[in-house]
Amino acid sequence: MDDASQPSAMLAPTRCGYIAIVGKPNVGKSTLLNALVGAKVSITSRKAQTTRHRITGIRTEGAAQFIFVDTPGFQTRHDNALNRALNRTVVATLSDVDVVLFVVEAGRFDLADAKVLALLPPKVPAILVANKLDRVHRRAELAPWLRSMQDRHPFAEFFPMSARSPRDVQRLLALCERYLPEQPWLYEADDLTDRSERFLAGELVREKLFRLTGDELPYSATVVVDRFEHEGDLRRIAATIIVERDNHKAMVIGEGGARLKRIGTEARQELERLWGGKVYLELWVKVRSGWSDDEAKLRAYGYE
Repeated sequence: MDDASQPSAMLAPTRCGYIAIVGKPNVGKSTLLNALVGAKVSITSRKAQTTRHRITGIRTEGAAQFIFVDTPGFQTRHDNALNRALNRTVVATLSDVDVVLFVVEAGRFDLADAKVLALLPPKVPAILVANKLDRVHRRAELAPWLRSMQDRHPFAEFFPMSARSPRDVQRLLALCERYLPEQPWLYEADDLTDRSERFLAGELVREKLFRLTGDELPYSATVVVDRFEHEGDLRRIAATIIVERDNHKAMVIGEGGARLKRIGTEARQELERLWGGKVYLELWVKVRSGWSDDEAKLRAYGYE
């Protein structure tokens, strides 16, 4: 019997599912999301509350499509309308996913971690991602810590890693694939996120704002994109940085407008690299006292 008469090999069934990335602020969730997607879809900085929205990152590899959902760090320190909105986003995300990546710093666990852990749905498999493994100097101490974590929650898997290690990221992808249901893909193979260019523009301006103001500027600052026009390879963007006090405005503008100019330049350059085209970016700074504790303003600024 010749090869032509043999039945064709069965194609691998497609898999697709949602994977939530949760944890307290500053454990590396956004860095992990970007590494898993293979592209920057979520902004990062050392400032807590950098991620404020549900960010979806998509990676299609082989027969599997991974839909990662990055969430804001669950907030326990400030009880205002902004933090309540962020926490609602975390809880809503967990209600409809196929697997949860619970991210902690390897070897550490505190009350803030415990409050996030308490939110995990009992029927959804959870993988403990012990991130920042590269910062652990005595690896032998991890074994008793991992045993203590198993006592806290019936994790399906334990995964010590560094989000900055490509090898670790590939291993985590392979692990996640086992939990994806067999079903058709929900996005095109080359999609990276479900967020619009307008949204990404505002997020990148906010990233540069936080990175260039450091700890000087309180977390209660945000960015609103007022205008987004796309003409061929040119994008014209006007955005407003919203702060709560006049002295915060002065911090953002800087002496002679130097800091605001640098924020705009760095954001524009990154957007041009991201989109491969020219960007014209205008930035303004406005004071809106008490916006972070005003439900109406939060909705107007795009918070769920």
